[in-house]
Amino acid sequence: MTSLVYALGVVLFFLGVVISIALHELGHMVPAKLFGVKVTQYMVGFGKTLWSTKRGDTEYGIKAFPMGGFIRMIGMLPPEKRGPDGRPKGIRNGFFGKLIADARAVEYERITPADEDRLFYRKAWWKKVIVMSGGPMMNVVIAVGILAGVFMGFGVSKPTLVVTNVSRCVIPASQQPQHCTATSAPSPARSAGFHVGDQILAVDGTPMTSWDQFTNVTRASAGDTMHVLVDRDGRHVVLTAHPRVNQVSSLSNPDSYVKAGFLGVTPGEVRQRQGPGYVASTIWDYTSRTASALGELPQRMVGVGKAALGLQKRDPQSPMSVVGASRVAGEVASDQHIDVVDRISVMLTLLGVVNLFVALFNFIPLLPLDGGHIAGALFEALRRAWAKVWRRPDPGYADVAQMLPIAYTLAGVLIVLGVVLVWADIVNPIKLTG
Repeated sequence: MTSLVYALGVVLFFLGVVISIALHELGHMVPAKLFGVKVTQYMVGFGKTLWSTKRGDTEYGIKAFPMGGFIRMIGMLPPEKRGPDGRPKGIRNGFFGKLIADARAVEYERITPADEDRLFYRKAWWKKVIVMSGGPMMNVVIAVGILAGVFMGFGVSKPTLVVTNVSRCVIPASQQPQHCTATSAPSPARSAGFHVGDQILAVDGTPMTSWDQFTNVTRASAGDTMHVLVDRDGRHVVLTAHPRVNQVSSLSNPDSYVKAGFLGVTPGEVRQRQGPGYVASTIWDYTSRTASALGELPQRMVGVGKAALGLQKRDPQSPMSVVGASRVAGEVASDQHIDVVDRISVMLTLLGVVNLFVALFNFIPLLPLDGGHIAGALFEALRRAWAKVWRRPDPGYADVAQMLPIAYTLAGVLIVLGVVLVWADIVNPIKLTG
């Protein structure tokens, strides 16, 4: 039964990713058609076409490898520009010159004179920005919708002031698995006489209103004495505790550790629905962390490569492919230690974060990513505005074809990184449990 639930979790999450891809491409196609751009293909996946149908100018289909998708708009690459002397501008010789010329030739081999007003490059710069931003912005909408639904609908687990576990001994937070030995010191909470079910009311006469408040007081009390008032089965009991210095998880970054006062009690949790303010602040926090992770991607990929070759353990914070994320979703779905609502909540949150990553990644201003075309359109607008201010001739469209050498190089790098990630997620995957 567990294996079946695991497989179901993998399939459902992967299906969610495929739907997100389809909606991303829809985010490009809808404004493109509204602005009169001819869209010849709308495809989910890459490789061999498994199914397709044609409606008007557009062929809609599904391909064999649903690891991405694309729409094909005519006139993405403009014709080459020529100077006053009639000679082509930009890169025109050597390997890259031939590459650019061949790409233009392929772009225009099926374009007819009737399509002249439907070419992408001929549209106003702001229309290009809207079309190319439509895809990643759709991922933003999906992420916000999913996360808002989880936080405001299912709610978020919040710690209470009721003790659900009392540690037997003092063990550094980074030490896994955490097993007490004969030489381990007893936890201050155990020595003080804390019981499971105790509700913390006050510390040294100060009322405690949240677990975070109690944690801060505890961490600041290393080496001191705390008089903790608890409610135990309707009776008020005062416990005298002596927190000691220990390695604990950082409050600002749970993946790092600090030295602070340690007591050894674990709080209970209750699910609470959140408001729009919590949704906005949390999504901003996720966005900041995702942007930071993108900046660290090259460095982290080195570790993934070593893990794929079996040279080191897989860092739990390393990047994952959709294969790895689907495996994590399957693991969450089959985890019998958490209730069904928590499992659904975690899986949906993971899908929301994946959409947020896809959006930010596509906004990187390099071809073949959407951000490369956005950057080209903004450069065109800036150059035309500059020429207008100085009353110079209109320089015309931006020749994004000159960025093709960078585009092909980046595409090659992305393919290699994708293969490494998928391989690492197969042979040395990230696991939530040992």
